[in-house]
Parts: sequence; C-alpha cells; structure tokens
Amino acid sequence: MESVGNILVYCVVALVIIVCSVLTVTTRKILRSATYLLFTLFATAILYFQLDYPLLGAVQIAVYAGGIVVLFVFAILLTHKPGEDADALKTHRRVLGSVAALLTVALLGGALFTFAPLCGAALPSSMADVSIERIGHFLLSTDKFGYLLPFEAISVLLLACIIGGVVIARRR
Repeated sequence: MESVGNILVYCVVALVIIVCSVLTVTTRKILRSATYLLFTLFATAILYFQLDYPLLGAVQIAVYAGGIVVLFVFAILLTHKPGEDADALKTHRRVLGSVAALLTVALLGGALFTFAPLCGAALPSSMADVSIERIGHFLLSTDKFGYLLPFEAISVLLLACIIGGVVIARRR
C-alpha cells in the first residue's frame, strides 16, 4: 500500500502543477508566464521521480525545464519588450476559452474514470512489459518503427527557430 507521505507529496505536487498551469495561461506578463511554466515542468519531473522513473525525470528537467524554457525566455527577450503587458482578452474570447477548458476537463475526467487500472482491471500484458530501455531503443533507433529521423528533424527545426529569432532581433 502507498504510504501517507507519498500520497501527501503527490497531492501537493499535483496542486502545484494545477496552480502554476493556470497561472501560466492567465498572467499578462510574458516572462512571469515562462517562470510559471518552468515551475510546472519541475513539478512534473517530481512526479516522474516519485513514480520511480528517474530517467524521465532527468530528461524532463534537462530538456524541458532546462532547454525549452530557456529557449522561450531567449525568444521573448529577443522579440518582445519584457516590460509590456499583453492586451486584455475580449469577452467572447474569454467565454470561448472557458468553454474549451470545461470540455477538456470533462473529457479528461471521463478518460480518467474509465482507465482500466483505476476500475480494478489489470494492465494489459503488452503495456506491463514496457521499460525505459525499450522506450529509449524505439526513440533512437533506425528500425522500422524507430523515431530517430523525427527526433533529428525536430532538433533542426528548433535550430532554425533560434536562428530566425536572432535574425528578427538584429533587424530591430
């Protein structure tokens, strides 16, 4: 059985993820939004460590919290004046966003309550055999179902975005 401390840590981290996620999309200051995103990504890494997936936690910190957020901050500083506030949303956009958020919560809630392990069923054997080694093999292999080419294509795309941001910033 789960220990009470483990469940308490999970609840605190889940609350941090929820609060920081909401603050990421609702704040009007863009650098503050990037900071809240960083906190959300760190809290997600804590969940990975708690689930005994240290490799995924380390990747979450190194790639997302370390790399992507730094890339966002550089892009913000190169293309936007950090002291400017964003314009307030129009009423119809706020209503549309609220409806989309409620539909997403309903969809995720439905998926959560129909998830087999939560309903008492066991995981299928094909999912139970998945290990970090197999995930790493499939991500970085050149086999039939390997993902090395898309992985490299995304890295070239990110490099092109960085170069584009520098070129735009130099023009100003």
